[in-house]
Amino acid sequence: MIDRFDGWISGLGTPAGLRVVVGHWPRSPLGSFTDVMVERPDGHRLLLAPSEPVAEFVTATYTFDEVRLGPVVHVERGDRRQVTAGPLECAWRVGGRGALGWLLRAVPGPLQTDPRWVAAIDVVARRVLPGVRTVGSAGQGRREYYCARDLHRVTSAVVRWDGVDQGGLAPVDPPVRFGFGSTPATPAHTRITTLVYSAAR
Repeated sequence: MIDRFDGWISGLGTPAGLRVVVGHWPRSPLGSFTDVMVERPDGHRLLLAPSEPVAEFVTATYTFDEVRLGPVVHVERGDRRQVTAGPLECAWRVGGRGALGWLLRAVPGPLQTDPRWVAAIDVVARRVLPGVRTVGSAGQGRREYYCARDLHRVTSAVVRWDGVDQGGLAPVDPPVRFGFGSTPATPAHTRITTLVYSAAR
């Protein structure tokens, strides 16, 4: 069985040490949804999910210390994105492409989502973007392929946790520890297709 998720992943850090990974999925087997993975400065890992089915699917792939269910509101206005979920308020601006973004855009569409291609570039991704993986075992008989199709910089952010300002934008450092790979250390907004291979739902 193959589950396909088309959308965007935004990863960013803060000077206070809070690291945030937002997945916005307009097209998926679970419908359109947004989920948020947060790692606090003390290493506590949280999933903020909009529904039980989303939480079940995500936690079958990734590891968290806590899962909170509730509304996850994603707003897009031009180059600005905003997410509100539980204790998190996060707004960020999407900037232009760097060299890697232009390279990803140049890859023909069918090749971008070919598992053989994605597996082949995993070695390159590990060298160019430390901590990033394009292929990995997701547990419970699953294997995931992260098909990056475009990459933009995140140029600014305002992040609040429980109403406390987290100090703006910083690298995702140390890397987040939800699964077999992290987001790029440099805050980024990635257009992505995720393919999840599994024996059963």
